[in-house]
Amino acid sequence: MRYFNVFHISQVDGVEPLPKEELNNIEPIEKAKSILHDYWSKENITVEHTASNDAYYPPSRDLIHLPLFEQFEDANEYYSTAFHESVHSAMKESRCNRAEDRKGKLVAFGSDDYSKKELVAEIGSANLMNILGIESTKSFRNSTAYIQNWLSVLKNDVKFIVSASSKAEKAVDFILGGTLA
Repeated sequence: MRYFNVFHISQVDGVEPLPKEELNNIEPIEKAKSILHDYWSKENITVEHTASNDAYYPPSRDLIHLPLFEQFEDANEYYSTAFHESVHSAMKESRCNRAEDRKGKLVAFGSDDYSKKELVAEIGSANLMNILGIESTKSFRNSTAYIQNWLSVLKNDVKFIVSASSKAEKAVDFILGGTLA
């Protein structure tokens, strides 16, 4: 075992702390915030926000991890990301009863199964943004590019876009509490 003397940066002459990342002062969009809060609360989903660049949903933990709201350039980007991860969470067997999610297998990044899940989540996110009327030109372009990227992986399954859209619609309806006609 070795001992090291450790000093706080304020105790060291001539060394400046790293500059803190500037956080944006953006206003939440109340209707989007309300839908997420209602869904997360109703489904008892743990949501954590940390100063990071990572957004993900691990099904085994039923947790949505998001960067801090203030890290996004605008509120639309945050809600697009939060909706994307929420659609992933709606895929849980106890929610939308997705047969492919009952298999319990892990899917590898870039695989067909992974691509399909990403397509469903992004289509669902784009639908929610559109339904709420908060879709911006930038968020639309980002979603379109993301969807096209995953579609290119699925060149062997050209009809999956129809299936993905159907699954996304089911997830969106679930998140909205069954309010879609």
